[in-house]
Amino acid sequence: MTAVAKRNTHRLFLQLRKKCQELKELLKRLRKYEIQIRKAINSQMQGDFHSIFKGSGLEFDEVRPYQYGDDIRAIDWNVSAKGHGTFVKTFKEEKEQTIFFILDVSASQDIGTPGKTKFDIGKEICGVLALSGAKESSQLGLICYSDERENYMKPRKGLPQAYQIIYSLAKLQPKSLKTNLTKAISFALNSIKKRSVIIMISDFIDEGYEHNLKSLARKHDLVVIRICDKRETHLPKLGIIPVQDKETKKTLWINTSFGDFRNHLAANYGTRQKVLDDFSRKHQINFLSVDTDEDYVPKLLRLFKIRNKSLKRV
Repeated sequence: MTAVAKRNTHRLFLQLRKKCQELKELLKRLRKYEIQIRKAINSQMQGDFHSIFKGSGLEFDEVRPYQYGDDIRAIDWNVSAKGHGTFVKTFKEEKEQTIFFILDVSASQDIGTPGKTKFDIGKEICGVLALSGAKESSQLGLICYSDERENYMKPRKGLPQAYQIIYSLAKLQPKSLKTNLTKAISFALNSIKKRSVIIMISDFIDEGYEHNLKSLARKHDLVVIRICDKRETHLPKLGIIPVQDKETKKTLWINTSFGDFRNHLAANYGTRQKVLDDFSRKHQINFLSVDTDEDYVPKLLRLFKIRNKSLKRV
């Protein structure tokens, strides 16, 4: 073997060892978070916890004549309108739940500190919930999207599927830098036929996706997790500096000491979050906002508790 071949082989070996170590550290971190969630569930909620992965726990069975005491929300108005009496929908318990993760992997997700970018946090949340979902015997699927489909995994049950999701996210190198949430949601609407729990993770910095998101919420049990980073809104006063758009690679020169610009940036961010929050409330979407520098585990636990209360009212 020549000296050049030996150097190349050694370099490849070091790269492979580094990748294996990174994956090992990621799995260790995910396991710690997952154990933390399950301990908190067992100690704090004491049996009052209804898994995020159970959805309503019901699927349509048939219709029957209305009886005194039935919930009027269960009335099937289409059948009742035929003039043969008032009918209500009946449901049966759904034994298996399907969970689909839709993860935004466009270049805007690379904002943050090393190991704590929006993409890193998104991968961690997917991994934590995948491991938890696997222990609930749920089927797990994954869609990664930029402005094109980057990865798609059909739903399967078991811990091997959860670890396959984690591994695929750890090694994913997106082909495109751009974002198109409309296309991502359209793909989900067309490919996910059975009613499922959809967990969509993104910074939601895009336009025109609301109509499709509304359709997704009607068809599935939708959870929206918005990941953000303070660097996008709280720029330090550094004078005129170059700022690069992650998706277009264009560089803009911005005066960060100019008060109106900084105020406008913060106000625009606040407005976007309020619009998404209000939209989610209106269309019965569970909404959660997570910053890259905060502990997201308590927020996930609060989300579980809120969903538990809302599902009991259904």
